[in-house]
Formats: sequence, structure tokens, C-alpha cells
Amino acid sequence: MTAQIAAILTIDGVATGAIYVLIALGFVLIFSVTRIIFVPFGDIAAFTALTLAALETGQVPGTVGLTVALAILASAMEVVSLLRSGQRDRIPRRLLFYLVLPLVPAALVWASGSIILPMPLRIVLSLALILPIAPLLDRIVYRPIADASVLLLLTVSVALHFALVGLGLLFFGPEGVRTKSLTDYTMILGGIPISGQTLLIVIAAIVFAALLFVFFGFTLSGKALHATAVNRTGARLMGVRPEKSGTIAFLLGSLLAGVSGVLIAPVNTIFYDSGFLIGLKAFVGAIMGGMVSFPLTAIGALCVGILESFAAFYSSAFKEVIVFAILIPVLVARSYTAVHSEEETEE
Repeated sequence: MTAQIAAILTIDGVATGAIYVLIALGFVLIFSVTRIIFVPFGDIAAFTALTLAALETGQVPGTVGLTVALAILASAMEVVSLLRSGQRDRIPRRLLFYLVLPLVPAALVWASGSIILPMPLRIVLSLALILPIAPLLDRIVYRPIADASVLLLLTVSVALHFALVGLGLLFFGPEGVRTKSLTDYTMILGGIPISGQTLLIVIAAIVFAALLFVFFGFTLSGKALHATAVNRTGARLMGVRPEKSGTIAFLLGSLLAGVSGVLIAPVNTIFYDSGFLIGLKAFVGAIMGGMVSFPLTAIGALCVGILESFAAFYSSAFKEVIVFAILIPVLVARSYTAVHSEEETEE
């Protein structure tokens, strides 16, 4: 292997790893706040790419129906819950969040029909349509079992993943899609061409990682999420509502998944079931960060991307085996160094 080939593989690995960074950060964010390993995270990213591809061809994506159905079901559950607890005054605000806001982008996408929209508008509508899915799934699936064990929550997440994969096949069919490139710009660095798409992916990962740092460090909502992540019981005693923190975490996670889907759609052929493998590789990075540290998670996800790039060069047939094999020493090391918190012991 020459130095130029190694540099090309490294650049490709960093671009792929940057996608994994966004998804891995979402994994850690949701898990640290809610104790949920959100397995369908990659599915949401894939649905975003497929939705964007459908809008490029002037079709109404199946995610419109999914968002509408989830919004109606979540709203009905929320209204019944509030009526039982005697909190009727909160119903209008909850309906605004769970019903009206998700239906607005769904209505806009449906109304556009066969119109080929400009690329920026297609991206905005795709993100707006996907954004409510994770919070709605949280309200429908996870909120009723919020106090369950981590194992049960994981089992439910796996079942939810298979349900979404089936819906993805129904909505988008078995064909793979790839969207148009977001930019045709190419930069030459040291004789090595770097596409504008690669630069966008890396910049997006840096920007969103920085925004998460600012959000957790300098905003009240971010500090509330951090308090919930550190100690759910203590946060509840201090007036922080874990349910609200969980909703914010799922909302931010859905945004990260949506941005990942938009960025990966022009560089990879996406199928209805592509999300699982993408999410699983990002999960490896999250495991390397111990599911608690955002910086270590970002570094771990980048390492996974670079390792995958070099593994594909040496043996494309075994690249998945090589990537997932690094989990073994990481898990062994974590089992010796992990310190169980008091809350984990109580569960």
C-alpha cells in the first residue's frame, strides 16, 4: 500500500466515520437520559434518505402516512392519560406538540404531490417529516414502560426495529436509491481529491458535536438533560421531569438521524433495511465511548469508519467481521473497568 492510497482510505474512512459520529452521539444521548438503546435509530436515518429520494422523483413518500398514524395514536394516548390524571388544562398544549406540529410537514409534503421541489426545500421537508417520528415512538412505545429494566427496553427496541423494517419495505419497496449529490465541488489537497460531499459530512459532524456541547453546557434544557443522565432520581427530586427530558433527547436524536440520512444518501445506495447495519456500526463507536462520553464516542465512531475503509481495501468480504470483531476486546476491557452506579444496582 502506497502513502497516497493510505491517505485516500483515511479520508474515505473519516467521511464514513463522521456519519457514524452523528448516529453514535444520538445513541449516547438517548441512552444516557432514558436508559433506552434505541435500535431503530439507523432506520430513521434510512427513512430520511428514502424520503428525500422519493421527493426527488416527485412521489409522496410513505413516511407521510407513518407520521400521521403515529401522531394520531400518540395524541389519543396522551389525551386519555391526561383525562385520567385530571389534567385537562394541558390537553391543548400536548395536542399542539403531538398532533398539530407533526401533521404540518406531512400536509405540506402531501400537498406538493408530483411537484419537483428545489433541493434545499426537499431537504427541509424531509427533515421536518422525520423529526417527529422518534418522539412519537417514545410516547407510544417507551413511555408506558419507562420504569422497565434495560433488558426489556432493549427487547422492545429490537421488536420496534423489525416493525419499522417491514413498514419500510411496504412504503419504499425493495429497490435501493441514491440521491443527487449536495455539491459538485472538489478540493485537491496534497494531490488527493476531496469531494465537497465529504467536506459537508465532516463539517456537519463537527458542527452538531459543537452544538451538543453548547446545548448541554450553556442552556437550561441541556443542563436538565445532563442532570437526568447523571442521576434520574436526583433530577426528579430537583424538579426535572424525566419524561420531558426524554422527549427532548428523542427529538435531538431524531434530528441527528435525519441529518445523517441526508448526508449519506448521495454517497451510499440506501435500501429499506440499510439502517440496521449503519446503526450497528455507529453503536460500536458508542460502546467504545462507554455509552456515556460524547468525546470518546466521537473518537470511537471515527475509528470504526477508518477501520472499515482499510478493511474494505484488504478484504471487502470480511470488512463487517473485522469491524464488529473490535467489540470483543472493547467489551472485555469495559467489563473490568466499568463502575456500576447506585441506580443500576437498584434496578
